[in-house]
Amino acid sequence: MGLDTTDPDEARPGEMVGTSVQRREDRRLLTGDARYTDDIQHPRTGYLALLGSQYAHARVESIETGAAEAADEVVAVYTYDDLVDAGLDGTMPAAELDAEDLTRDEDGDGADGGGGSSESADGGGGGNESADGGDDESGESDDGVSVARPLLADDRVRYQGQPVAAVVATERYAAFDALDRIDVDYERLDAVTDLATAADGDAADDVDGSPAIHEFAPDNVAVEWETGDREATEAAFDRAAHTVSLAPSNNRVIPTALEPRAAVAQYQPSDEQLVVELSSQNPHAVQERLSDALALPRHRITVRVPDVGGGFGAKLQPYSGHILAAHCAMDLDRPVKWQARRTDDFLSMVHARRQDTEIEAALDEEGHILGLRGEITADLGGYPTAGGVGIPRGTAGMLCGAYDVDAGHVTVRGVLTNTAPISAYRGAGRPEAAYVIERLANACARELDIDPAAFRRRNFIDPDEFPAETALGMEYDSGDYGGALDRALEMVDYDDVREGDASDSAVDGRVRGVGLSSYVEICGGWEGDIESGSLRVNADGQVVVATGTQDTGQGHATTYAQVVSDELGVPADDVEVVEGDTDKVTEGGGTAGSRSLPMAGNAVRRASEKIVEKGEAIAAHRLEAAPEDLEFADGEFRVRGAPDRGVSFRSVAEAAYDPGSLPEDLEPGLEASTYFEPEGSTAPFGTHVAVVAVDPETGEVEIERFVAVDDVGPQVNPKLVEGQIVGGIAQGIGQALYEEGVYDESGNLATASLQDYALPKAFDVPDIEWDSTVTPSPNNPLGVKGVGEAGTIGSMAAVVNAAIDALEPLGVDDLDMPLTEERVWTAIQNAEE
Repeated sequence: MGLDTTDPDEARPGEMVGTSVQRREDRRLLTGDARYTDDIQHPRTGYLALLGSQYAHARVESIETGAAEAADEVVAVYTYDDLVDAGLDGTMPAAELDAEDLTRDEDGDGADGGGGSSESADGGGGGNESADGGDDESGESDDGVSVARPLLADDRVRYQGQPVAAVVATERYAAFDALDRIDVDYERLDAVTDLATAADGDAADDVDGSPAIHEFAPDNVAVEWETGDREATEAAFDRAAHTVSLAPSNNRVIPTALEPRAAVAQYQPSDEQLVVELSSQNPHAVQERLSDALALPRHRITVRVPDVGGGFGAKLQPYSGHILAAHCAMDLDRPVKWQARRTDDFLSMVHARRQDTEIEAALDEEGHILGLRGEITADLGGYPTAGGVGIPRGTAGMLCGAYDVDAGHVTVRGVLTNTAPISAYRGAGRPEAAYVIERLANACARELDIDPAAFRRRNFIDPDEFPAETALGMEYDSGDYGGALDRALEMVDYDDVREGDASDSAVDGRVRGVGLSSYVEICGGWEGDIESGSLRVNADGQVVVATGTQDTGQGHATTYAQVVSDELGVPADDVEVVEGDTDKVTEGGGTAGSRSLPMAGNAVRRASEKIVEKGEAIAAHRLEAAPEDLEFADGEFRVRGAPDRGVSFRSVAEAAYDPGSLPEDLEPGLEASTYFEPEGSTAPFGTHVAVVAVDPETGEVEIERFVAVDDVGPQVNPKLVEGQIVGGIAQGIGQALYEEGVYDESGNLATASLQDYALPKAFDVPDIEWDSTVTPSPNNPLGVKGVGEAGTIGSMAAVVNAAIDALEPLGVDDLDMPLTEERVWTAIQNAEE
């Protein structure tokens, strides 16, 4: 749907929310005035480079650094032992594995994990994930296992690219050149990169099993967990008229933001003040991790985030390079910059998505879903992270999708492999779940020989049933799933498109298909999550807003200014938004899990209401009226029933800084702060429809049309919402058709550059036909729902379902991502044989 863009000069206060004003961020970004981390320059800067392990699994016998230390322009070389000698414990904050996650009964089932929650998968709480690590510094107790991850490897490496040593030099490329002078003596160990193979291992010395990667998990199964009601689910299957099973896989993807990871650190010994500037989604989490790793109090650490060239979840947590830059700055008494190369990011930044799922549905005679049962085997990589452990739990909890399921039970196994650690990436568990349940919905429709849209309508949760709790323990705030489906089918001309498949195919020899995906997700904070919001109104009426989220391209400054403009009746251009500075914003949860507008937007609104409340007291004093007799609208405080008696917001702001104009019991100034906690999460939803053409001769899949109807509640800025949806769809198409992180049997990453790792290009993504429905959330005052991940969550299954629909006449009824030409062509050949 094309959206009109309103000029900010034409949009009036009171009418800003719901208006597609231009993004205020764009001019700076488009004219080259943006300031990214690598643009930051300081005199005497040292450049940090990290040596990654060349092997996926090995013991580190020795590290010789003498030749590197003797190289010109090299300032220092560091190993794990050097960090310990400097008084550090040399590790990142540990991933905590609960005792119940590690408990296995005789059947291999985990302890009952409850209803499942996706919050930890999103990193919304700050996250302590790191892709970097080294030796197995695991500590076991009755409460579980704490898995430490050294900043530089000690005596063992567990994935290719794991940092082993560090060099600081006065020139960037001199640091990289010096890495080649470091001689590491490895004893290679057997590596396991295949998820199924890793899970089959029994012990490190079992010649028939896979090598144990960590001592605390001799069978490589780090966690086991379950959700739902096993007995009720078995009973549902006992009375089923039909059962349908499927075993879909989510492929490994590698987050590939435009800007690789980077940091610049400065230390001032005189006042023991550390300043770290870096590309991040959560400056306060970074501040906390730096404090833990460097044994430096938080109040002595300032974290600032300049412009960020994309995050998508992979920049939630600090990595070895960030913390080592800070340590080196303190140790060498000079600024230190770390700028990862693209290959460094491919090898040692977190990866995402890799899961194998076995899912089965029990249906009655009419095709209603009586029960769901499933088993998820999730790749954790070489080190379990908070996100990696939480994500498959979120997947399990979301497997009911948008459907009214009587009973469900899902088990999860988190398996260690000699690959880069897994953590959050746009959607973090919900895209995986939507892909599985929407693939299963189409399989159920085939079993019943009914239209996929009809099967979905038959099983949707009714709008009158909200708020609804699913059989797997997730709570949905509000929804009208049928409304979004109907609008999407109308936009794509569903009946005509399906009837035209055969005739269209006769024209060019390609087969065509239509695929649906009716998704729902959980995001936007949760009960117990908080976000800060503060407002300061200057004497001239200008407003400064500060909050603890972090813009990484979403348009926070535009959106928050629109909210404040309507609440205070001031022009949006008079509102400055401050994020990404721990000196100016004392606490914050960062940007993750589509939480920014549901959390910070409501915090900003609540702080605005406090400003108005104090403004009423000041205005009442000036108007010689009682505060309760005033009303505030359009930037004016007026006496009810006497519209001519009023005072402007700007006049009140000026009076706030004149003690003589204030009541005796009122302090000067016009400021307010708050912490917002929602009543619960939000559940955006929608339907995506893909129309594809497949060439049987080559296996090429072309998306001819893509229609998306999403419901994210009321939209503060529809233009920005559409941008978020379209960007998410592009990433979903990437996973569906092109992207896959591939390791060989030795643990070498075969897709370690953009020459080998395929990303969708502009011409691979069709024009997205977008529209929306609006179902407010009852869990926050603005009624908004998260939007940043919705496009990715809804898109993948739509593309794959469309391809299978096209190929079903050729005998292909199952395909997994990515739908490369080779994979599709091979499936066609196998079906013909």
